[in-house]
Amino acid sequence: QVQLEESGGQLVQAGGSLRLSCLASGGTFSTYAMGWFRQAPGKEREFVAHITRSPGFTYYADSVKGRFTVSRDNAKSTVYLQMNSLKPEDTAVYYCAARSTYGGTYYTPSTYDYWGRGTQVTVSS
Repeated sequence: QVQLEESGGQLVQAGGSLRLSCLASGGTFSTYAMGWFRQAPGKEREFVAHITRSPGFTYYADSVKGRFTVSRDNAKSTVYLQMNSLKPEDTAVYYCAARSTYGGTYYTPSTYDYWGRGTQVTVSS
């Protein structure tokens, strides 16, 4: 059983930056592919970014490509989401997720096995 805990969310002005962290415990972190998703009020949870097991290939939603960067530190059992040039439409609860299987699509929430509780990111205009 893997536990995930996100941190780093806060209120920030448009154009600013934040780095989210997600600490994993209870499993072998390096064996999991990791994803970031977000959910705004009244909207469905949407894919943000994904990073594979080693060698750590990355994938992004079009809406964040070029502004967000996902990375992982297996020694620290942590995945990061660096968010730059933030926009008000980035406001949401951000969740990290872990998947142990190889099937399915990385942008589909149901393909992930474990989820954190989320961290709130609010971008003011």
